[in-house]
Amino acid sequence: MRLVDVGALMGWLAVAVGFFGTASQWWRLRRDGLEGVSGATWSLFVYLGAFWISYGVAARSWTIILGSLLIFPLQIGVVVRLRPWRATRASLASLAFFVVSFLVPALVWGWSAGVYGTTVAMVVTRIPQLVDLVRPTHAAGVSTGMWLLNAVGSAMWVVYYAQTHRWAALTATLVSGLVSAVIAGLAAWRHREAAATESPSWVAIS
Repeated sequence: MRLVDVGALMGWLAVAVGFFGTASQWWRLRRDGLEGVSGATWSLFVYLGAFWISYGVAARSWTIILGSLLIFPLQIGVVVRLRPWRATRASLASLAFFVVSFLVPALVWGWSAGVYGTTVAMVVTRIPQLVDLVRPTHAAGVSTGMWLLNAVGSAMWVVYYAQTHRWAALTATLVSGLVSAVIAGLAAWRHREAAATESPSWVAIS
């Protein structure tokens, strides 16, 4: 199989993985409720989605467009249910972060600058999970499988971006994928610790 074919295949597989991961999250939130879910973070996801769709249009790549377009309605659905307009300060902070980190760099220096800005956002949205896992608490509510799936999807995107020579997108996705992989590893470790603690200890009777 030619390199170009491998890159295209990885891109479409990444689209499928991203849709499956977001749809699973959306279904879990509908089933378990939205308690503890950040409206500001999900608003930022919507802004990121709109940015990547626009970038895909500019790059004339249906793969990039559909990578965000397919999950965009699900993200908007979560945001609407969270009612961010009731938390004005957090919503405005999320919008300001989007404007400063992506929109302004893209308008002033071009799409690549805006895409590099998404690297910061992709890390920032993962910091709460990292903090929870690094602290000596527990990993309740943190899905090892979903974060691992996120890392795998990012790896597929990296192959696609390398083949299409989109280095800014490759950098942003690579950093995001590495952080996701770290979260998945920490979550697996915490879950294993929790399982060992909850296991009954057998005392030998002499």
